[in-house]
Formats: sequence, structure tokens, C-alpha cells
Amino acid sequence: MKGDGTTSTSTLRSVVIKMPDDSDGELEGAGNRSLVNSNTGEIVQVRDVEGGIHFHYGSGGRGHRPLQPPRGVRGFVNRISELTALDELLVDDENLVVYVISGTAGVGKTSLALHWAHRARAEFPDGQLYIDLRGYDPGLPVSPDQALERFLLALGVPAAAVPADVEAKSSLYRSALAERRMLIILDNAANNAQVRPLIPGSGQSLAIVTSRSHLQGLAIRHGARRRTLDTLTEAEAVQLLTTTIREYRTGDDPAEVAELAGLCAYLPLALRIAAERAASRPSMPLSRLIADLRDESELWNTLSTGDIDEAEAVHTVFAWSYRALPEETALVFCLLGLHPGADFSEAAAEALAGGNPRQVRTALDQLTGACLLEPTGFARYRFHDLLRAYSVDCAQSRLSQEEQLAAVQRVCDWYLRTSYDCALTLAHDTTLLFEMGESGPPGFADHSQAARWYAEEKFNLEAAVRAAAGTGQLLTAWRLAAVLERIYATYNHFNDWRSTSRIGLDCARELGLRAEEAAMHDSLGRLCRMTMRLEEAVTHHIGAVATYRELGDLANVVKGLNGLGWVHLFRHRLHDARTAFSEALDVAQELDDPEWHATVLYSLGYTCAQLRDLDAADAHLTRSLGMFRDLESRLYESMALTATSYVARVRGDSGTSLALATEAVSISREMTNRLWEATALLYLGKAQRAAGESGPALVSYQAAAVICRQNGDRSREAMAVEGAGLAYGDLGRGDDAVDFHRQAVATHRQLGDRWKLAKNLVNLSRELSGDEARHCGREAFEILAEFDDAKSLALRTSLAEDLV
Repeated sequence: MKGDGTTSTSTLRSVVIKMPDDSDGELEGAGNRSLVNSNTGEIVQVRDVEGGIHFHYGSGGRGHRPLQPPRGVRGFVNRISELTALDELLVDDENLVVYVISGTAGVGKTSLALHWAHRARAEFPDGQLYIDLRGYDPGLPVSPDQALERFLLALGVPAAAVPADVEAKSSLYRSALAERRMLIILDNAANNAQVRPLIPGSGQSLAIVTSRSHLQGLAIRHGARRRTLDTLTEAEAVQLLTTTIREYRTGDDPAEVAELAGLCAYLPLALRIAAERAASRPSMPLSRLIADLRDESELWNTLSTGDIDEAEAVHTVFAWSYRALPEETALVFCLLGLHPGADFSEAAAEALAGGNPRQVRTALDQLTGACLLEPTGFARYRFHDLLRAYSVDCAQSRLSQEEQLAAVQRVCDWYLRTSYDCALTLAHDTTLLFEMGESGPPGFADHSQAARWYAEEKFNLEAAVRAAAGTGQLLTAWRLAAVLERIYATYNHFNDWRSTSRIGLDCARELGLRAEEAAMHDSLGRLCRMTMRLEEAVTHHIGAVATYRELGDLANVVKGLNGLGWVHLFRHRLHDARTAFSEALDVAQELDDPEWHATVLYSLGYTCAQLRDLDAADAHLTRSLGMFRDLESRLYESMALTATSYVARVRGDSGTSLALATEAVSISREMTNRLWEATALLYLGKAQRAAGESGPALVSYQAAAVICRQNGDRSREAMAVEGAGLAYGDLGRGDDAVDFHRQAVATHRQLGDRWKLAKNLVNLSRELSGDEARHCGREAFEILAEFDDAKSLALRTSLAEDLV
């Protein structure tokens, strides 16, 4: 019911808690228990130390060791001085963090960077990151925001912990690299702005940037060293050709090999394509191949300026190699340039081509063998950006607009059908709003297979939504956005969710599809609630509810009103929340849906408890708990128990509160739902404190904080940190209490959660003294004036007395 936030980057100190004299030491979680984040290596240890409990919460092992660079070119030769210069970076005493390799297109910048990365792998024990920024690709370049998200996920940061804005992402990225020694390859950068947020901070990591630009700004602001990569010398070019073809050809005239190298302008990309063509025709005299290339060169010169330069030489070699392809393979080459993403699978290529899968696989093998396509993994491929541009040119000259659109439609439809099957396998919520029909590709065999497909295709999926919308496939774009939302919500991939849902909303509006428009409003409302964009969330939920009312869709009216109510709760607008839930309850009763009826009763009961209307809270929560038990909905039973525990605690019945919260924790663990376990632990900690058991409460809060940290729930993590601070205060550990309250205050300030910030400032002020205490109290007093509920008024009244 509650939304997820994003993670905190703070680290909690190691402390020893001396237990009260009446404690028996049998605390939940004690006895050498460790909780480890398998993604980041963060660890919490709970163990007995001289009659106390010792907690350590912070950095453990380095966690993930990503090795992302694709394999380098086969038979890499030359570039001895450049490789030596890179080797020298490893022994240089300077704190160098950026090295720029610049040069013209096709000169071998990427090949050099990748070859050195693989040879220097042992020098970077914490791994290597790689991204093609597509700065010169015909499609959209990769934004710093997108690149940072990819890197943070690769570094083991939970998806929900990835901040929303670029500056915060970059800060978290630099923090994640601070204690690591890693190599980061930023390939094909267009300009300084695309690269700056991706530069490591001070530390032991090195970023290698490749670009056609010199990127002088990186030298000025970041002290980057630069190396301009020239074309090969004639001797080096001849060596590359000879090394590549010697296993396939013998007896070639050295003068003809030198002439072929010259026609390729001594550019490695052109040389490798020419070499592969020569190697694939071992019986054809090299003079014949040279004549064909000269004819192609004359044709290209006629179509262009007539001046032979490096770019024209590359295009000449492309055309020369393309014209030698079998007809079916040439057609596949044209169509592949229309793929919306940076790389593609064999299955996506088959969808684009719309032909016989065996023929497509043969074409892919032939294109790879001709160096017109680069393999990136099993049955996955990508283009060099020059070759992608050439492929697009070929498609535009060879295919009609209708044929090009048909190919894009086929691949977008393939992404839709496959994403649909993926969502059915992966998503927590598999209500996909529409049915695909029986035709289409087979589903995934299991969860791991679906997860692997999503990981491989994640960064193509948004591109597919954009491609569908851009080619007039508005319904396909909306459907794909609706399906992907289920996957994004499961993994907390908020940026992709936001981008595709906005496209889906625009498409639904253009089509005049009211229900589909409302569904996107509901999607964006839930997303905004989870990312604490609460005012925007209110707007989306109100829009969804209004449309569903017009359509008479009562089930979705209830859903929308319940979502709106929880947004108001997050804003601490309790009276607005009560109004929304009361409306939802009226509709749920009319609908006669027991699940929604029970859910809204819980929401309304929790709100009444917050408003201190305890009799109404008891009535609603008792009915909700009974209905969930009748429905055998164990997780929701746990949720209702936590709220009932809260009411008992406010009434002063600490024994009942403690028993109910303990049962809620037990159920959530039985159902293996970690986030709900964390919520139940928060309520258990509060009940334990109320019962005078502050030591056990501290264990509960620490366990909740670990779970929230691992799952990127920043808001609830801060609540757990706040609880730990209160428990330290109970135990007379004022310095520790201050430390924890400061962390909670910082997080809620960053999240923009005004009410929780005020409450935390009150707690902090009570552990401080003098001017600092008065400053915290005054700030809390001013913030609390924004709220009109009894709890806020009571806190403000108490502060007013303290500030006199």
C-alpha cells in the first residue's frame, strides 16, 4: 500500500549497546547474526559483546565486480606506442582519472580501448564498466542520466535507490567508486557535457573516453590527458592486412597489398573489412579485388565531392563490401539499421526481416564474417556507428517508406508480444489491461529466463516505445508502455517507467482512448507517489478517477481513490486522505468486491488512527482484519495487524501492541516478503519501546533499516534510523541518538517529506542543548504550521513551550 522511496548513501556507525539490568539478553536477531546485501556488500552484524549488543552497519565486501567491455577485435596489431602510454598510466604517481583517445571515425579508438582493457584487467580488481554513448549514431545518443543509471545498477545499487536527478545520480556514482579501483570506458562521446557526470571523483578509478572530438574541456576541468589517434602508417596498414589474410591467402604481391591499404586510407575499420573480403575469396587475385574497389571508389567520387578523404574511403569500402553480399544478406543488412536500439538479438533481427529464421541467421553470420556487424554476446549484435549510418542510407535508397515502416512495425510488435510474456512471468501485478491473443512467440520457460531477457533488452524497450509512437503505431506504443509498467514496477526502474508512461499517455490522448488515458494517469500517479513527487501524483490520480467515473468503471474508481488517499497520507494531509478513502469505501461497497472492501477499510482505519479517532480506527481495522483472514490473504493480514498494533499502542495497551506486531513480523517472514517484514519490524520496534524494551527495539530497527537499504526504500529506512535514534536515547546513549537523528533529518530533507522532517527535528532538538537545539525546534515549529491534524498541533504546542 505504501510507496517505495530511494536509498540513502549514509553509513551507520559501529556501536555497542549496554543492555538494561533487567534484560535477559534474548533479543530477536542477537547471537552472531549477519544480514548482508548481496548486491553492494553492505553488512549488518548483530552479536553479543560483553553483555551488550554490537551492531556494525556499513561497507562490507566490494560486492559486484562487473566486467562489461565487449571482446576486442580479433588479431589486434600495431598501436605499440599507444598501448605503452596506456600502460604507463598504471604506474604514474599522478591521481589521473580521465584519459581521452580522440581521432577520426574508423581510426580504431574503440578497438584500442577495448584491447587495453582486456590486457589490463588484473590491474582493476573491482571490475570494468563500459558504455557506448552513441554520440555519433544516427539514433538518439545515450544521455548522462541513462548512462549513470546503467552504471549504478551494475555497481549493485538497488533500482529503487537510484536517485531521480542527474546530479544526485552522479554523486552516488562517485561515492560508489570512491573505495574501488575500476576502469570505466566511455565510448563514442559526442561532447564534454555527455561525459562530465560520468567522471569518477578522486580515487583509484580511471575513465577512458573515446571521441571524434578532442574534448578540451575535460583537460581544463578534470586534468585529463589526451591522445590523438592517427591513421596507421603504410607499413602498419600492410601488417594489419597481412596478419588478417595470411591464414587464407598466399602469394599476394606486396605492392598490391600496399595498394589495397592505400585505398582504405590506412583506417583500421576499412582495412579489416577489406581484409575479410579478401580472406573470404582466397582464389580471386588481389588485383581483381583492387580493381573492383577502384571502380567503387570512382562511383563514390562521382556521387560526392571528387576529393578522396578518409570518410569517403570508408564509405567506398562499405559499398564495395555491401555489393558483394548475397541478395538476402544485403536486404537484412538494410533492415537491421532500422532497429530502434543500440544492439539487438537474433530474434529481433528475425522480426525486422520478417523472413525465414534460418536465412536470417545465415545473413547474420555472413555480416559478422564480413566485419559489417559486431557480435556482442551469444546471438547478440551491434553496428559500428559508421556502419549503422550506412545501413540506414542503404535502407532509404533500397526500400520504400512502406517497407521501412512495416519492418519497424514488425520489431515493435515483437517487443510488445515478448514483453507481455515477460511481464506475465516476472511482474508482481500481472493485470495487463488487455489480452494479446493466442498467436505470438512462446512464453518464457521460467523466471530466470524472463529476467535474463529483460536484462538484455532493458535499454532497447524505451527505444521501441519511442519508435512505435514515432511511426504512428500509437496503440502499440500505449500497449507496450502499459506492459512495461508492470515490469518496471517490479524492479523499481522509475526512470524508464516515467518515460514510457508519458509516451503512452500522449498516445492514448491522440487516439481519444479515455480508459487507456486514465490507465496511464493511474500508472504515473503510482510512480510519482513512489518517487515522492506527491503534488504531481495528486494530479494524475484525480485525472484517473474523474475519467473512470465518466466511464462507470467502479473497480478502477476504487483503485484510483485508494491511490489518491495514500498520496495524501504521504503528504500528511490526513483529512484529505480520510475523504478519499471514505469515497472509495462507498464505491467498494457498491461494487461488492471483498478484496477492495477490505483494502479500503484498512486504509481508512490507518488514517483514522493517524487522526487519533481511535474508535473509528478500531472498527475499520477489525473488519478489515477479519475480511483478510476470510480471504486467506496472509500478507494483507500482516499489514492490518501492524495498524491494529499502532492503535493499541496509542491507547496505552503496550502488551497487545507488542503481540500484534510480533505476529505481523512472523507472517511477513513466513510469506518471504522483505519490505513488508521491514514495515512490521518498524511497528514492532515502536511497540517494544512502548513496553520499555528499548534494547530489543534497537535490534528491530536495525534489521528494518538493512532490509530497506537493500531494497532502496529510502523513506522507511530513515524511519528505522529515527527509531534507532529514539532507542539510543532511551538507553542513555545521547551521542549515538544525535548521530542517528541527524541522518534521519538529512534523508527526509532530501526527500522533501516535510512532516517527517519536522518530527525528526523535534526528536533531534530534544537530544541537543543550547542554540542548536533551539534552531532545530524553531524549524520544526515553522514546518508544523503547515499541518492541521491533532498530532501536528500537539507537537507544535509542545515546541512552543520549549521555545519560550
